[in-house]
Amino acid sequence: MEYQLTAELASPPEAPDLDPLQQVGVVSLLDDRLNNLASIEGPDGVEIVPVEHSIEAHLGGAVVSWLLDAPALVFAEDATRAVLEQLIDEIDLLAGWEVKHCAVTATDDQLASALAASLEPGEFGDGLSADFDDTGPTRAFVLESEEVDDIEATMSETELTDRRASLLRASGYLRAFDLGAFGDFGDFGDFDEERARYVAGALMHGIEMLTDELFGDVQMLDDEDATAEEVEALWVVDELPQQYADRYSALFAKQFLVTTSVLGHRLTREGWSGPLSVAEALALRVAESRAEVELDLAEVLDPDEIDGVYTAFNEHALAGLDLDLLYSVPEAELTTDLAFANWFKPRAESGETTPHPYLADEDEE
Repeated sequence: MEYQLTAELASPPEAPDLDPLQQVGVVSLLDDRLNNLASIEGPDGVEIVPVEHSIEAHLGGAVVSWLLDAPALVFAEDATRAVLEQLIDEIDLLAGWEVKHCAVTATDDQLASALAASLEPGEFGDGLSADFDDTGPTRAFVLESEEVDDIEATMSETELTDRRASLLRASGYLRAFDLGAFGDFGDFGDFDEERARYVAGALMHGIEMLTDELFGDVQMLDDEDATAEEVEALWVVDELPQQYADRYSALFAKQFLVTTSVLGHRLTREGWSGPLSVAEALALRVAESRAEVELDLAEVLDPDEIDGVYTAFNEHALAGLDLDLLYSVPEAELTTDLAFANWFKPRAESGETTPHPYLADEDEE
């Protein structure tokens, strides 16, 4: 990921203002050193690659704008400060200069991705060694740190904290069920209300992930003008009963996407009366599989607890609909309500009679 950094270099307070010729000299000295910098090596071989830079001098120092390709914000920021400090030490004409300010500028998406790795400046320690060939045009800095384990632990803990907070926020959107739908609190040892909120939030995240993945499946099937049986890999459709793979077309994926959208809306409303259709029940099942991954990453439940939670939840959510039959019983032996042709039609038990317009006629596009 690329990060744009801005560093402020200041001349000694007692030094006179730089005249125009001195400003040109400062830019030339720094530019020459940065041009010769091929790479920066961080802890455990982490590589930071300089992409481009610009330097502007002024009366009291210089401003360095530097674009780096680094795996995380913390590496880019600390590497910039460390490298510039050593360059200043190496240039006799810049004796007494300091790196006063060093900050990363990134897009919102970049900052969100890097948040888990953000640490206070200085975590790399004071040691900075340089290995380079005096006769060659380039050099490589090697950043050393005795606190790599602490950095990794902090990154992991920050990521866990963010994941858990996100799940708790998402739980507020689920209004179709109360927390008791995820199992009686006494059934799973120390399972408590907060952990039930994690499970609820994970389910809402699962719906979001399912929706995103279905857009990809729709595009793939549309582009290939094929069914799931003819496409090598799909995100969601490949998890549906495979005896119908030759009927999972682009139109089917679009209808399943609409069904998922309706499901997401229903989960935010009070008064759940069971799945509207077989397709909606299947969408809920796939969303649960995504939710299990979220819970595992957040480390809030043991795997055995996760299985138990969604088993209990499905007793409330599916209202007796046995989806396992679709995966294990040949189509000819299924009851009419489970027949593929009826997947998008309202179930009698739901009390609904009119489907979403896009689901009303599967033969029309």
